[in-house]
Amino acid sequence: NGAASPLYGTLRDLKTPSLDELGFGNSFPNYVVDLQTDPKTGEYTEAIQFQCLDAGGVRVFEGINFLSREPEMSDASLDAMFARAAKIAPYGATKDQMHLIDHNVPPLKPIDNWWQRAWKTIGFDDLLELIAKDL
Repeated sequence: NGAASPLYGTLRDLKTPSLDELGFGNSFPNYVVDLQTDPKTGEYTEAIQFQCLDAGGVRVFEGINFLSREPEMSDASLDAMFARAAKIAPYGATKDQMHLIDHNVPPLKPIDNWWQRAWKTIGFDDLLELIAKDL
C-alpha cells in the first residue's frame, strides 16, 4: 500500500548475516539464509530472511520473509524462492504454511486516507521521526 515500515536494528558482525531487529517490544535476530545476486553487478536481487524469538526456552515466534528488488514477482520466481526456503527451513516454509501478502505495484499513489491525515494533523508523524532518530 506504499506505507513505509522502518526496520530498526543492529548489525552485530559483518561476517554474520544477522540483523538484530527491534520491534513489537522485543529484539530478535533476522538471519539472511539465502541471497541471490546479479552476476553482472554483484548486487543482491533476492533474499530469504529467517527470524525467530524464544522466551523461557519456548519458541514464541518464527517468520520467513522473502525479499525481492522486483516490485512484481513471477509465479516461477516465487516458486523458486519457496523451493530454496524449503531446503533451508523445512518447517514453516511451504506455501500452505506461509501467508502471502499482496502488494500494490508501482506507480504507487501516495497514501492519503483519513487515518494518515489525522496522524499528520496531530503531528504524530513528526514524533515518530524524532523517536527514530534517537534509536
